Amino acid sequence: MKRENGLGDMERQHSMEQESAMENTMEKQDNRLLHGKIVPELLRFALPFMLASFLQSVYGAVDLFVVGRYTGSAAVSAVSIGSQLMLIATILVQGICMGGTVLIGQRVGEENWAGAADAVGNQCVLFAGLALVLTPVMLVANRLLVSLMQTPVEAVADARSYLIICTIGFPFITGYNAVSGIYRGLGDSRTPVYFIAIACAVNVALDFLLVGWFGLGAAGAAWATIAAQGVSFVCGLAHMAKRGLSFPFGRHNFAPKPGDMAWILKVGLPLAMQDVLVHFSFLAIAAIINTLGLVASAAVGVAEKFMGFAFIPSSAFSSAVATMVAQNVGAGQRKRAVDSMKYGIGFSLLCGLLICLVCQVVPETLIGIFSKDGAVIRAGAQYIRTYSIDCVLVSFVFCMNAYFNGNGQAFICFAHSIAVTFLIRIPVTWLMSKISQDSLLPMGFAAPAASLFSVVVCLIYFLKRQKHGV
Repeated sequence: MKRENGLGDMERQHSMEQESAMENTMEKQDNRLLHGKIVPELLRFALPFMLASFLQSVYGAVDLFVVGRYTGSAAVSAVSIGSQLMLIATILVQGICMGGTVLIGQRVGEENWAGAADAVGNQCVLFAGLALVLTPVMLVANRLLVSLMQTPVEAVADARSYLIICTIGFPFITGYNAVSGIYRGLGDSRTPVYFIAIACAVNVALDFLLVGWFGLGAAGAAWATIAAQGVSFVCGLAHMAKRGLSFPFGRHNFAPKPGDMAWILKVGLPLAMQDVLVHFSFLAIAAIINTLGLVASAAVGVAEKFMGFAFIPSSAFSSAVATMVAQNVGAGQRKRAVDSMKYGIGFSLLCGLLICLVCQVVPETLIGIFSKDGAVIRAGAQYIRTYSIDCVLVSFVFCMNAYFNGNGQAFICFAHSIAVTFLIRIPVTWLMSKISQDSLLPMGFAAPAASLFSVVVCLIYFLKRQKHGV
């Protein structure tokens, strides 16, 4: 009897400690995403994410920069094609990750700390499974993927080598994105910046060592990339293990909960498929342009690298909007969620207009950063003059999609992405490639044409919901 009473006292004490920890968490959780002024909080969240995205793009661009300086156009084309293929898998992971970020954000907004802990644990389990499934699939499909890209003959061997090596490091990509998604769901966009900064430094150093010094070409760039990704994942995992979370979390939270996993996939999978389809359209565009020769292939690859940087501001503000919307929806603050979207569009639009203007004035200078081949520079400059118009239009698309995702309405984003991919972006590129084979200028219109369609669909859907008081 005394033993039973002792156990009962221990259980009550443990329960009281948990309740006390949760109360302390609630007191400490002065959540400015819910209560602070929208503009400063949006900037506070978006700017670190922007820096992280910039650094993440840097170590992809450094691969191309170093390879372009120390090797020829065939290796440049190979790295461009290989990195585009790897980006498909990365985008799939990032999209599903947003489902976890939104779920965690909504539960933080509700102050449901036990639910937030379960969401974190299930995010980890789900992404470990993704890494186990996708890595061998990508290794087996290597030859087919390179072939489907209509890779120029001179670049096939290097492209396959780059893709195989990067696939080996795919579990690191999955792990890092899972950890970053958890931090952002909690309202912390600053911490992941440190991991990316370390990874960027590792990648730059290894690129110059393996490509420039040892002359390993595309393979050297790939080894540098996966080493950097491994470092960022290990740093993120170690930091989270050492610091812990702002609410009670234990091994029991890793127990799979069908409801949580289904919710993450319900929101994340349509978003992932949307992003994959958008990128697939760019791969289809690249395949169409690859048929025009090595110069066109390298030029579009270089232009895509630059445009990856150009879309960072809109992407950063949309991520901030998604987290703010998720937490405010969880707290029942619908108007604040809508206002967050509007301010996000405003800041994104300002950045998009500036980037588009620069692309019109000095396109050759921008392309020249990544290539020393005069023909590639001229062709790439033609392409980004028209492509850069998309920087203005995605300001609306990204932030409105973020608003819908933060509300758990990912399906509308998926639906309009399918439509623009197969009805506009790919057909327009193919048509322009037949009309004008001497210039890439007309082909750059495919992306802004598709985004314009998406803007119209998003506005109609949003206004219809507003009209019906949803």
